[in-house]
Amino acid sequence: MAKGRPMISESDFKLSGTLEKIKHVIIVMSGKGGVGKSTVSSNLAMALAMKGHRTGLMDIDIHGPNIPKMLGLEDAVMTVEDDKLQPVTAAHGLKVMSMAFLLPEKDAPVAWRGPVKMGAIRQFIEDVAWGELDHLVVDMPPGTGDEAISIIQLIPKADGMVVVTTPQDVALLDSRKSIVFGAQVKVPIIGIVENMSGFICPHCGERSDIFKTGGGERTASEMNIQFLGRIPIEPAVAASGDSGVPVVAAMPDSASAKAFMDIADKVLRTVGAAK
Repeated sequence: MAKGRPMISESDFKLSGTLEKIKHVIIVMSGKGGVGKSTVSSNLAMALAMKGHRTGLMDIDIHGPNIPKMLGLEDAVMTVEDDKLQPVTAAHGLKVMSMAFLLPEKDAPVAWRGPVKMGAIRQFIEDVAWGELDHLVVDMPPGTGDEAISIIQLIPKADGMVVVTTPQDVALLDSRKSIVFGAQVKVPIIGIVENMSGFICPHCGERSDIFKTGGGERTASEMNIQFLGRIPIEPAVAASGDSGVPVVAAMPDSASAKAFMDIADKVLRTVGAAK
């Protein structure tokens, strides 16, 4: 929150015009943690920026805000101007705001109860000065609980959701709940991404389906939504995330980078923003 500002109550809250100059809002969510939602969010946002779109990335995963690490912004200093939080700029002009920027230190846990979290979410969304953007990618908390509902209510102009899953049955069960959640809150589902879909050996290039494959595409077909694509398991993805450069920028010729760029094209066509 902006320094010195009191936490606003729900009765006092009114969404400001900070989102009015954003053409398209794309929500990235998952039914459970650990499926690579933030990896998809960071690479999707970077892919859009690399394609020449004015793009922002809002990391609102309260308890696990990892986007700064993935974009090399861990030591970035957030500023406040005219009582508004100023996004930090990453490579290719990508504007970034994360809950991590509001913590006193990197290892500080967010040990907040429900009402405080809800107030933080409201103020966090209201107080960010994004300016004019073509796209805002929102990295959501995992699951479909109070936090997700509050965020959706505060972003009424969202174009749709990208649901991230892995091929295992347990992850697919939760992804189906996310799809139904989208229908309940009246946000269209842009499509589903199957992450960790097969391991590609960095030495011989052979593919091994250690976590199964095809479950995301099957779920998309069964639930009549778009299948956006598969992201394989490649050591380059983890290495690039840890080094602060998304794989789409670090290794554009890799299978994962090509998959992310293709997914970005499908998202653009779906929201009607393809150039």
